[in-house]
Amino acid sequence: MDRDLRARGRGPVGPIPAVAGIGLRSAHHESLVRERPAVGWIEAHTENYFQDGGPQLRALERARALYPLSLHGVGLGLGSAAPIDREHLSRVKRAIDRFEPALVSEHACWGHSGGEHFNDLLPLPQTEEALRHLGSRVREVQDVLGRQILIENLSSYLAFTSSQLTEWEFLSALVEESGCGLLLDVNNIFVNSVNLGLDPLQYIAGVPPAAVHEIHLAGHLRRQVGDRVLLIDDHGSTVCPEVWRLYETALRRFGPVPTLIEWDTDVPALEVLVAEAGLADQTLERARELAA
Repeated sequence: MDRDLRARGRGPVGPIPAVAGIGLRSAHHESLVRERPAVGWIEAHTENYFQDGGPQLRALERARALYPLSLHGVGLGLGSAAPIDREHLSRVKRAIDRFEPALVSEHACWGHSGGEHFNDLLPLPQTEEALRHLGSRVREVQDVLGRQILIENLSSYLAFTSSQLTEWEFLSALVEESGCGLLLDVNNIFVNSVNLGLDPLQYIAGVPPAAVHEIHLAGHLRRQVGDRVLLIDDHGSTVCPEVWRLYETALRRFGPVPTLIEWDTDVPALEVLVAEAGLADQTLERARELAA
């Protein structure tokens, strides 16, 4: 690879292969570059790299020189009633232009109201009105960025009584409405199956395979709330057996898909994430063998 390109943080460019990757966290900046573990790609939270310089940006440049990259946004709040923050969107575009990620993603959520920004990914009701609104916002963002983005399904703890569509119907219609792709979070599907009583197999069966370009796997926290169990999507532990089984089901429907191990709280040593990615790679390999 050209040394000047590597120095500017532009490493392998092109589609991300259908293998496992890990989320890049600040605790692993040095060890990732030093140890260069055998993971297929990395994903970074876009908003962490808005600055024009400094150690955080240099760390991503060094990692990007070694691995294909996906940028995962958490701050646009696409479903909010307020207009899209054009300054925020322009910073997203600058990050994309700088690092040339193979994939760019955001969430099916809202996060702005009355001039306030809420530091959370808040779910939308699955209504026709919300669908049209979110679809128009996704198209607006794709027009500015000049590329398709992926939209991720959320974890939820309460259901909207106003919802007219299932989650999978809403996501499928969003693909048709906006031309976006999907980032399917399998852990979130499992969390919602427990919290909201959804059928996770029906969920996966209802998602169009051609739209799924990335999968997320993560751990969750189990809490007893009164007489019921509530799952909290905290990304703070290994992937549980039930989610691994659901992931196998997803791969049978969608085929091998680039798969990310997310870990955002109680972040362990790098080798723990690499080991989880290794388990995902084994599952992907079995899916390839079954499809052959």
